[in-house]
Amino acid sequence: MMNDRIFLIKPKQRSVSVPDLRRLIIIPLSVLAALIIWEMAVQLSKLPAFILPPPTLVWSRFVLVLNDGSLLRHLLVTLVEVLVGLAAGVTAATILGYLLAKSKMIERILSPYIVASQSVPIVAIAPLLVIWFGAGLFSKMLICALIVFFPVLVNTVVGLKSVPEDLHDLMRSLQATRLQTILHLEIPSAMPVFMGGLRIGATLSVIGAVVGEFVGSDRGLGFMINRARGQYDTALVFVAVFSLVFLAISLYTTVFLLEKRLLSWREPGDYPENKIIR
Repeated sequence: MMNDRIFLIKPKQRSVSVPDLRRLIIIPLSVLAALIIWEMAVQLSKLPAFILPPPTLVWSRFVLVLNDGSLLRHLLVTLVEVLVGLAAGVTAATILGYLLAKSKMIERILSPYIVASQSVPIVAIAPLLVIWFGAGLFSKMLICALIVFFPVLVNTVVGLKSVPEDLHDLMRSLQATRLQTILHLEIPSAMPVFMGGLRIGATLSVIGAVVGEFVGSDRGLGFMINRARGQYDTALVFVAVFSLVFLAISLYTTVFLLEKRLLSWREPGDYPENKIIR
């Protein structure tokens, strides 16, 4: 009689695929091409620097404000507004979204007001918020929270309502408590849709902070843009705009990486560290 043999199958080593290599090459090449086109447009149009500065002037302005610390100072102010506003908006939207998904009466009462509130642009109510709450950080955080609130709310409701009723019946048959149902069924099932809303909210939060700083502020990247515009320092405007783009991309990438980690169980090919086959 043959003895059972145990074979340990080690996980496959992940190698960099050809599409990944192409992506790593295409991104810097596309940025380089955009800079070349930008420089050629400046040279051919002969526009003055206060209308369209060349990339070299923008770079020298960036180095200047980076060395004197003003760029980092304004960037940190905007970052604090974005992070706190994003956290507050996501928290409020998640709690209210859960109530709307679980109570038809609350949904009937609040849904018209929530939808109607989105018909008013945030630019229109931002001056009121600055008047009511002052030109400090709180009004900017509130504007960020409001602009983040709706997309996260909608995705939370959609994610929770997409949980199959059969799974709820299964949890009830297993005599699961309400907390167990939330932790082991509703949160994992709604997480993919929720994370999609969080991606949108992360980028919109940057817009909210800048809108608030445009209306009234003495610091932040929006204030830097306003001041540079008044001084016809277009190169500094470009520096602030690119800083905002960098901030938005960083937030989006962070949420994307968090989503991949939280939803790794949904990806095909995941398996334990070692498999035992007899």
